Amino acid sequence: MMDDESRYEAVRGRDARFDGVFFTAVRTTGIYCRPSCPAVTPKRQNVTFHPSAAAAQAAGYRACRRCRPDTVPGSAEWNVRADAVGRAMRMIADGVVDREGVGGLAGRLGYSARQLQRQLTGELGAGPIALARAQRAHTARTLLQTTGLPVTEIAFAAGFASVRQFNDTLRAVYGTTPTGLRGASGTPPEGDGVPLRLAHRTPYDAAGVFDFLGRRAVPGVEEVTGEPGERRYRRTLALPHAHAVAEVGERGGAGWLPCRLHLADLRDLTTAVQRLRRLFDLDADPWAVTDRLARDPLLRPSAAARPGLRSPGAADGAELAARAVLGQQVTVRAARTLTARLVAAYGKPLSAADGTLTRLFPDAATLAEADLAELGMPAARRAALRTVMTAVADGSVRLDPGADREETQRALLALRGVGPWTASYIRMRALGDPDVLLTGDAGVRHGLAHLGGTPDPAAWRPWSSYAVHHLWSVAASAVDG
Repeated sequence: MMDDESRYEAVRGRDARFDGVFFTAVRTTGIYCRPSCPAVTPKRQNVTFHPSAAAAQAAGYRACRRCRPDTVPGSAEWNVRADAVGRAMRMIADGVVDREGVGGLAGRLGYSARQLQRQLTGELGAGPIALARAQRAHTARTLLQTTGLPVTEIAFAAGFASVRQFNDTLRAVYGTTPTGLRGASGTPPEGDGVPLRLAHRTPYDAAGVFDFLGRRAVPGVEEVTGEPGERRYRRTLALPHAHAVAEVGERGGAGWLPCRLHLADLRDLTTAVQRLRRLFDLDADPWAVTDRLARDPLLRPSAAARPGLRSPGAADGAELAARAVLGQQVTVRAARTLTARLVAAYGKPLSAADGTLTRLFPDAATLAEADLAELGMPAARRAALRTVMTAVADGSVRLDPGADREETQRALLALRGVGPWTASYIRMRALGDPDVLLTGDAGVRHGLAHLGGTPDPAAWRPWSSYAVHHLWSVAASAVDG
């Protein structure tokens, strides 16, 4: 836990590790910044600290135009925490408040709107409306500065209820009008879609993430093109309002990956970005992970060799669950082949193909009723897939970003055909849990055998999922060597 004095030392050192962990507000300027802001360090007596951008905005501060604190990676704390506040933050990021209101968010958590307001305000200095408002402002700024869309269209695409609310919010958050924000960015970048920079903390093992996704890319839904170091990951996304095609590049800049989103409905921008962030594990804290795992002599060499290792999540929970069932007791290559057959048979075709991307991954309701005979796999596994998809479709198994991880795992294990590996793998990737140890996984066993030591799983918490990826890497290196 940090106190204000250690936070100020991080600001003095312009320590980017804390960007997104807390925000610095300066009384004399009325501006709030990220800790690594390159501006002259303010005097200690003029500085206050806030746990979220929304809290700084609620206190009357405007975002710094130099360091753009609204573009920092999210706090890794929300990936770790399984309590109501952590779950609420993940759902707000996914756009639940914009789509369902505070009542919908509270209902998903099993709280009243008043209880939720009290908990979030107590910990973050801002309630769900303020947190969602800060997110809408960031979405609006992105669209203003990267597209030539009319301002009115952007207002509603960003989730604002009226143009007046849109104008008032941008003045309060950025200290300027929508036109002023657009003019400050110059000419919008060329090309179709919405160009973005997906921020992350460094170091980031982009090569490892692209290797992982490339080996599992399902034809029709995903592809990885280009040579190592210059690869592009592309995929289709089924989103709340429509579909999208996303493209993420392996080579970015210091602390970001390039992305371009082709959205059929611009209201899906925030949700699409958050799902890509989870897929690429962009909000992780690599320093905390490496510091913890390097204390274990067994993992120390691997942790030192790959300090930016990530644990990729999923773009869609139901999709990942289906892929996990298809991957039971088969190789990654065999699972990819089965999944490609599934997509070809049941995936919804795009209105127009985008290169090799032709379909959306079939939704849970479709697979719950599917025959699946064309997949050429045992009847028991076909039944297990239908069972899991039925549970997801009727809500008895929740795989949304705010799902209770313990409850979801128990519900999965209660289903016929779902064992500990499948339930844990779904929890690790679909729910983004950073603390899952796949004890029965063959790759984990091979990695441990190669290291030749006795594991101490307690020493890896709360980052056991990253330990799994290190062990997979060790096992793969042993085979290649």
